[in-house]
Amino acid sequence: MQFYSTRNINNKVKGHEAILSGIASDGGLYLPSTYLKFDLEKHLDDDYETLAFNILSYYFDEFDEAELKEAIHKAYTTFESKDVTPIVKCGDDYILELFHGPTCAFKDIALELLPHLLSMAIKLKNQDSLILTATSGDTGKAALAGFKDVGHTNLFVFYPLNGVSKAQERQMLTSEGQNVRVIGVKGNFDDCQKAVKQAMTSKELISYLEEYNLHFSSANSINIARLLPQCVYYFDAYYKLVKEGVINLYDKVNFTVPTGNFGNILAGYIASLMGLPVNKLIMASNRNNILYDFMNSGTYDTHRVFHKTNSPSMDIIVSSNLERLLSLLINDDHKLKRLMNDLNEKGIYTIDDTLKSKINDIFYAGFTDETSTVKTIRNCFDDYGYILDPHSAVGYKVMKEYPNPQKNINILLSTASPYKFKETIKEAGIALDMAKAPLSIKELDSKPVLHNINIEREDIISCIRELIKTLK
Repeated sequence: MQFYSTRNINNKVKGHEAILSGIASDGGLYLPSTYLKFDLEKHLDDDYETLAFNILSYYFDEFDEAELKEAIHKAYTTFESKDVTPIVKCGDDYILELFHGPTCAFKDIALELLPHLLSMAIKLKNQDSLILTATSGDTGKAALAGFKDVGHTNLFVFYPLNGVSKAQERQMLTSEGQNVRVIGVKGNFDDCQKAVKQAMTSKELISYLEEYNLHFSSANSINIARLLPQCVYYFDAYYKLVKEGVINLYDKVNFTVPTGNFGNILAGYIASLMGLPVNKLIMASNRNNILYDFMNSGTYDTHRVFHKTNSPSMDIIVSSNLERLLSLLINDDHKLKRLMNDLNEKGIYTIDDTLKSKINDIFYAGFTDETSTVKTIRNCFDDYGYILDPHSAVGYKVMKEYPNPQKNINILLSTASPYKFKETIKEAGIALDMAKAPLSIKELDSKPVLHNINIEREDIISCIRELIKTLK
């Protein structure tokens, strides 16, 4: 399998190289050259680990199969649920719980596996990795947990100060590991993400890293090894409903996804390319509704007010993975590159009506504000006794607004545990039973703060240079 850059289809690398570099040398994102044609009937009885292997072994075919199976097993035995991603009924709809991993967020599903994939890739290249990660809340802690003291890897996590929940920040600042660093940035997530991308493509920094026998990689969803494992739970959710008799095999369903950086919902689209019967991908945004505006107008305009909301992991203006969707639908790397250059240089681009129509055939977009998010948490609890975290509540509200003319079954991807957002749950008038909280949340207040680096947004690149000197 080869992976090509969205900005130059002739810029192709092998799987281990795509994993190691994270981002292409031309600034593009990697996509697989072909997609698995998945036999739905054949794999109906696969458990989660088997399903993951049967999907990922197609894309990462240069890895030893036994080693890949062991990596998958190690990743998913860290989850408190044997199902990994259980699905629960909520009225007429279904909620796919993606938060039963070590850090209580959906990012665990890929980030518990990524360190193993990266270690396998490192064996094929005699250099250690420096992983740069920008986080809007959940990716940071999930990466810190997954990469803690993993050999031949080092991890720098950048997060926006005052831009994540108290629990999310404390999870990061109390993270252990000799090979990890956490840096608070006086800015927003987009500042962090932009600087990380600039660093990873900086010839000067890449040359500087070589002096330390290091190369850059990423744990963000810009890394293809973050994205592809997320396709698995779409198939798993579908199979669960088939086996429960809710749907028949080959019936189409709707998936609703709380969306910030567009990675989670893009995984659903890639699953559909592999043959998953998807009717509509429902994209839910908070008040930072740039994706909603783009879907409706065809113009992606970053010149807008940035809002800090009660669903902070979605407080994003530049949604990186949208580039991958455009690449797949345009199928013209020169045109795609022009759009991305417009985004980088002018902060705005516009697509034509034909492309806009293609996107709207696949996706439905909606958004909600903070007040409605709190009301939705309360209403869902009153109606069904189910407690949504604020991100999932954004999704739930938009899912209920979708007209659903074909009356397809709705599946909401619930991205985080409500225990990570106690303040918002309390605002909804709900008292969380802390005795039932995940252990990793219960232990937070007793853990010491181990990271105390805070910097200005313009100092991110220089900070990376200085921190490299502290690595062993």
